[in-house]
Amino acid sequence: MEVKVKYILIKLYTIKMKNIMEKKLEREIINNAYTFDSYKAIVRKFAEGGKTSGEDQSSERIFFTKLNFERLKRIEKTTEISEELVSEISKISESIFLLVIAETWCGDVAQNLPPLAKMTEINPNIKLRIIFRDEYPEIMDEFLTEGTKSIPVCLIIKAETLEVIYKWGPRPQTAQSMMKEFKSRSDYNHDEAVKQIQVWYAKDRTMTLQNEFLDIFKVLHTD
Repeated sequence: MEVKVKYILIKLYTIKMKNIMEKKLEREIINNAYTFDSYKAIVRKFAEGGKTSGEDQSSERIFFTKLNFERLKRIEKTTEISEELVSEISKISESIFLLVIAETWCGDVAQNLPPLAKMTEINPNIKLRIIFRDEYPEIMDEFLTEGTKSIPVCLIIKAETLEVIYKWGPRPQTAQSMMKEFKSRSDYNHDEAVKQIQVWYAKDRTMTLQNEFLDIFKVLHTD
């Protein structure tokens, strides 16, 4: 029953990505998107040059871009994909993209991109691509989270048809629930909420994200 419910929810997210792409240059969005290596190179360039992605070049966002460069390196180095998830990913026979909407200053992006990249290393049928949120507002507007432009958003896309078959994000469900709870408080402090979620990430070591994608890939196999 649980798998069936998840399957229904996934199908509710299904739309034609090519309908969105027509606002741009169709496959050129995928073709021009960054790989994980090219994204890391951009983050490094910004971190070393005192810049950040997007038009807002505030000192706060520049600081977090520098911090996220270190996070990317550390998490990529320490992340290990579980045997069960490796097994499930290995079964994927259809070519798909994981298209992630990101920005260099976003801490949730830095926490979740490395394990997503590790997943794509397991099976050549899965390719990771990354676009910047503020460069593609029309795509971001199609995949809001409760009306907000929260990132990262990971879209699972059929490579042949550009059909979106699942949307994940902007963070693992436990962390998302934590943020909702923080925001419900009368004394909500954004900086403190972000700090507590980063502590959670450090303790979780990407396992919640991995378990969520394990369920996603299992359900997709039933389609």
